[in-house]
Amino acid sequence: MSFLSLTNIKKSFGPVQVVHDFNMGIEKGEFVSFLGPSGCGKTTILRMIAGFETPSDGRITIDGKDQGSLKPNQRNIGMVFQAYALFPNMNVHDNVAFGLKVAGASRSEIDTRVKQMLGLIKLDHLADRFPYQMSGGQQQRVALARALAVKPQVLLLDEPLSALDAKIRVSLREEIRQIQQQLGITTVFVTHDQEEALSISDRIVVMNAGRADQIGTPFEIYNTPATRFVASFVGTLNIIEAKVADPATGAVMVGDQPVTLAEPIANLKGGDTISLALRPEAGSIAESASGDTSLVGEVEATNFLGSVIRTRLRVGNDLISFDMFNNPGVVPPSYGESVKLRFAAKDLLVIRE
Repeated sequence: MSFLSLTNIKKSFGPVQVVHDFNMGIEKGEFVSFLGPSGCGKTTILRMIAGFETPSDGRITIDGKDQGSLKPNQRNIGMVFQAYALFPNMNVHDNVAFGLKVAGASRSEIDTRVKQMLGLIKLDHLADRFPYQMSGGQQQRVALARALAVKPQVLLLDEPLSALDAKIRVSLREEIRQIQQQLGITTVFVTHDQEEALSISDRIVVMNAGRADQIGTPFEIYNTPATRFVASFVGTLNIIEAKVADPATGAVMVGDQPVTLAEPIANLKGGDTISLALRPEAGSIAESASGDTSLVGEVEATNFLGSVIRTRLRVGNDLISFDMFNNPGVVPPSYGESVKLRFAAKDLLVIRE
């Protein structure tokens, strides 16, 4: 049995069902991210694990113990919120110590544990400061230390980095992952930021309208999306419309150009319209580029993104983007230029709803 188990979870607010028959098992020490747009149900699931919301149906267990009858303060869970939620009238030491005091720990136990936690987040030199005297990143690390101080079975993180600037977000997410691995604590992380989820998770749950469209490793989610929604939400993706020419051989037409897919097309017939997915990094216009497939298009735009230059091609009715590394010795294609985009047939994925 999984350490954290969610079985047939449903949640409705009045007539509106926001979570539909959700099932997942999370292993001890695993870092799982719930990824999706606002309103997809990811935070509602987190709040049900914490006990702030009650499932309309289904069962949640931690280490085999049913959590249904337990109030939030009776569950051995640590939670970090988006808005820090530190006590403004308490210094760092007392904020981290709060849960331990409520639990009735002795003064010596509290002092020892707080010292351990502040050392873990590298803020032991700021124990006497108050929240208003600290940066947002420092406050969020204190909130993390407070959640971990009580030695919870499960750590819940509700978009903890969204209020921080970009550079602080990157450094703090790496720090959170390092601490999580060091402690081996089972962690559920909610985010709408795909880069965050891809960079620190063992597995990702991509949520769409109250359902899990796909559950898998970052590699699986990015490279083999199970649905059109996952394909379009995770990473930048070209969606190319094509007509099936010969399903047995995988032959299709993109506009007036023939393309042969790496595998036959199941359950379709000649003349059917399908959607193909192609990542921007899969294509190249270099003459030396490897690839058994190509499409010719006209350059519509070139965008300089620093280390990468992203170019958009018009191919029939589709706009196809591809990336090339910024090389001062290589001039990017210009507007209106006709170029051949080369790629491997295996990189074209058939997207099914």
